[in-house]
Amino acid sequence: MLQTDYSMTEKTPPVLSETPNPQVESKQPRRAFTTAYKLSILAQADRCEHSGEMGALLRREGLYSSHLSNWRRLRREGTLQALAPKQRGPKAARRPAERRELEQLRRRNAKLEHELEKARTIIDVQKKLSVLLSNLPEDEPSS
Repeated sequence: MLQTDYSMTEKTPPVLSETPNPQVESKQPRRAFTTAYKLSILAQADRCEHSGEMGALLRREGLYSSHLSNWRRLRREGTLQALAPKQRGPKAARRPAERRELEQLRRRNAKLEHELEKARTIIDVQKKLSVLLSNLPEDEPSS
């Protein structure tokens, strides 16, 4: 229990004689459910017939109804692999052969883009030249 020290002569706030514990409690890690566990819970939930059985199952296992909804949807879609916990964190690096091929394709794409830009410029110049030449007066033949 915290005890305060009241002083009649001073007008300072009371001082706590016990200091709080500075140790920070660790956060509990996020739960990950195995595919076998999810399927067993779904099977148990499917067997619930009477009122209150589903709630008792959820309380006993520490689950939410949204867990069941998501797992049922995944089971219905036939994506049993999706029931396995997803790998978190950065994706694994591509294999060296894929990375090399990707770089080659990027360089080739950049080269083709550059050539396309040159071709467009040449076409624009030809159009302008054609317009200029069509606007010049023709020399009339002398009779």
